[in-house]
Amino acid sequence: MEDRQAQTTPGTPKNGGVQHRSGALAGALAIRTPIRRDSLHRPNGFPSLDSTPRRFSTGANAIPMPAPQVFAAQVAAEVELDEKRARMPNAKDPQHLEAALNKFKFCSDTPSIARLAALTSPCYLHKRFGDAVDIDKVLEEMKGDDQLSHSRLMQTAASVREVSRQLQRRPLKRAVRNVMVITKARDNTLVSLTRQLAEWLLATPRYGKDVGVNVWVDSKLRKSKRFGVESLVELDPRYKDMLRFWTPALCLEQPELFDLVITLGGDGTVLFNSWLFQRIVPPVLAFSLGSLGFLTNFDFEQYKHQLNRIMGDTGMRINMRMRFTCTVYRSAASTAYSGASSASLSTTPSLNSPTSGTADTQSNKIEGETHEVLNELVIDRGPSSYISSLDLYANDSLLTRISADGIILSTPTGSTAYSLSAGGSLVHPAIPAILLTPICPHTLSFRPMLLNDDMALKVSIPSTGRGGAFVSFDGKGRVELGRGDEVVVRASQYPFPTVMGQPLEWFDSISRTLRWNTRAAEQKDWAGGAAGHGEGDGAELVEGEERRKVEEPEFDIDFAEEEVEGGSRDSGYGGTESDAGGVEREEKGRVWQ
Repeated sequence: MEDRQAQTTPGTPKNGGVQHRSGALAGALAIRTPIRRDSLHRPNGFPSLDSTPRRFSTGANAIPMPAPQVFAAQVAAEVELDEKRARMPNAKDPQHLEAALNKFKFCSDTPSIARLAALTSPCYLHKRFGDAVDIDKVLEEMKGDDQLSHSRLMQTAASVREVSRQLQRRPLKRAVRNVMVITKARDNTLVSLTRQLAEWLLATPRYGKDVGVNVWVDSKLRKSKRFGVESLVELDPRYKDMLRFWTPALCLEQPELFDLVITLGGDGTVLFNSWLFQRIVPPVLAFSLGSLGFLTNFDFEQYKHQLNRIMGDTGMRINMRMRFTCTVYRSAASTAYSGASSASLSTTPSLNSPTSGTADTQSNKIEGETHEVLNELVIDRGPSSYISSLDLYANDSLLTRISADGIILSTPTGSTAYSLSAGGSLVHPAIPAILLTPICPHTLSFRPMLLNDDMALKVSIPSTGRGGAFVSFDGKGRVELGRGDEVVVRASQYPFPTVMGQPLEWFDSISRTLRWNTRAAEQKDWAGGAAGHGEGDGAELVEGEERRKVEEPEFDIDFAEEEVEGGSRDSGYGGTESDAGGVEREEKGRVWQ
């Protein structure tokens, strides 16, 4: 006992400075061995008590020891762990073996950086999460950790990225009991396909029942003769309660009612789906029945196979596509405010500083309409003949004044839309970023940019500008902006989940729709001899021990005779120079005849 106390590090709290809960806790404090903070082997989030130098050392042994409260919490956790071990069953117990196998699987399958961070980081995210992660509690625990070092910060950030990747790869297996079908407008052929799909979903047995799932179709099909609600209900009286009709108001008020959304159409139908669900969006499965197909990666001819796989044991893999939350703030002196009927009556202080040097510097902003955007937000000069003058802010800091026909703030999903036409780059939808693409800028140095998604961008109409501007959200809701008005764009907390068909479907979509990196016509094969067996006329192929002459076809336009014979080189149209030094020149007047 005295030897152990002599080895303790100065500053280690003794048992007299801590309130003990039990005798076991007091005994553990009395025989406490020194804590090594430079060890990365930290089970349960606490440093180990082994004083032997480890292989992985951070060189942090000079850091002061933990506070008495931290020390007491560690000892209490170890005492509780010892009690659990005492109550554990025999090692031959099947449950014990299963727990050991799960632990071995974690250590062998998990990447080394993520496994290291999971063993060392005290973050709540690495300890437990069920159906959803309590992010508020995670941030609270991180904020309350006074001893957060740079190594812990690095490990936590790496683990968060690994958790995000694993969530993207993990299939979602849940019972799909309510399916919503969105049909492209003004296409009667798709109404017949909607009837076919709805009948199959209603009739196919699911989840231990002899009938299918509830199907929600557009309320406009209630009286459609092509869809035929009456004939569909006559097939089975139970379909009357299973066939339902959705409205835009229902999608806005009860988005959690639907387990899966199926779109029949093109990319515009998918954007309409994003317009319907302005908050939580159910998983979206898009069938390619339109003209483009950047967002529609499923073939309708295989809808039975695809839906059986997704609604069965295989589940669905979800791609969380980023969306923007775009809010318009009106100035009290704005000329466009009087015509904006959707503006809120309550005035709130502006979240961003107004344009400097204007008369509206100290006034409040009136919050107008707010939209969730999947593709892009476009601000343009509209019918005005003057070039637009826009002030661009990032996190309340002025970046630049834009002189152009307009500006596009696009999501990675919208990088293949208007932004691409204006010269923007192709961006993978899994990259969290904001694309800033100018429309016909006045300066050549103003090029497209990729910005971090944690920025709050604000585009303001200066009061000294010659005119106003117009803003549109995914091509809808086009409103006018007057002098002093502004638009704030942030990354939305409501992403757009799409069902993935294959891991590299984005590259397949751009290759299929844009013919990415493909030529209109492949280069023809070389017809001037066999490669590796000679050159030009008279190439020979070796077959066994015999050689045979390759007969060349006759070409109407062939190379010069001098090149074929190999005895001279071309010196231009109408003149040749012999290798033997002899000169054969034609008359100058016949050179270009």
